Amino acid sequence: MPLHTADALILRTYKLGEADRIVVFLTRDRGKKRGVAKGARRSRSRFAAALEPLTEARVAYFEREGRDLVGLNYAEPVRSPLMLAMDAGSRAGMLDAGEEPCDALGYLGYFAELIDEWAQEADADDRLYRLGVSMLDALSAGAPVEPLARYFEYWLLRLQGVYPETRDAFSDEARAFLTASARATPREISRLPQPSGVMRELEHVHRTLITMHLEKTLKSDRVLREIRRHH
Repeated sequence: MPLHTADALILRTYKLGEADRIVVFLTRDRGKKRGVAKGARRSRSRFAAALEPLTEARVAYFEREGRDLVGLNYAEPVRSPLMLAMDAGSRAGMLDAGEEPCDALGYLGYFAELIDEWAQEADADDRLYRLGVSMLDALSAGAPVEPLARYFEYWLLRLQGVYPETRDAFSDEARAFLTASARATPREISRLPQPSGVMRELEHVHRTLITMHLEKTLKSDRVLREIRRHH
């Protein structure tokens, strides 16, 4: 029963029994894994805050032949949404006017759910892993969350080969944003043209594509709509 160590992104967790959690995580080198974190729900758990969605962590796990679930030995956070929230409260400039730390946390949950839906079990996808990590980089650098979400959706759909090649149906402003997104890094998102009308246009197109290919509405998508209603 070998012990594997890996860089990972935590995608989601589920309760298991009275004290444990099932953890879904994406490793850089061996794809998506599902594992049991023993005692993760206890107040003094060794996993502490390492299991929040889209936490970048160093993990160790045991894998037994013929079993779907691995045994998660430890998860040491490198960067987490909780760290970002604390930074947002203490550093000026991370959020645009009108944005709150909870907005960034909501979007991180959305990014994690989308990655989980598209990541394949035990199939390494370095581009998908790097896209997830780049969202943490961008938010740490102060990128505005809504344009960042449109950028993320564009690149995710493009990497999966489902983004339309023909863009005649887009407005000129939306095409300008997509053209710039193809060349910019997530940290540079604030430099891109981002009129609110364009963000709504791209949101509608991207959500339609996502729903069509996944054949369902994401739970985190509903959370984001609720956040917007209260702004």
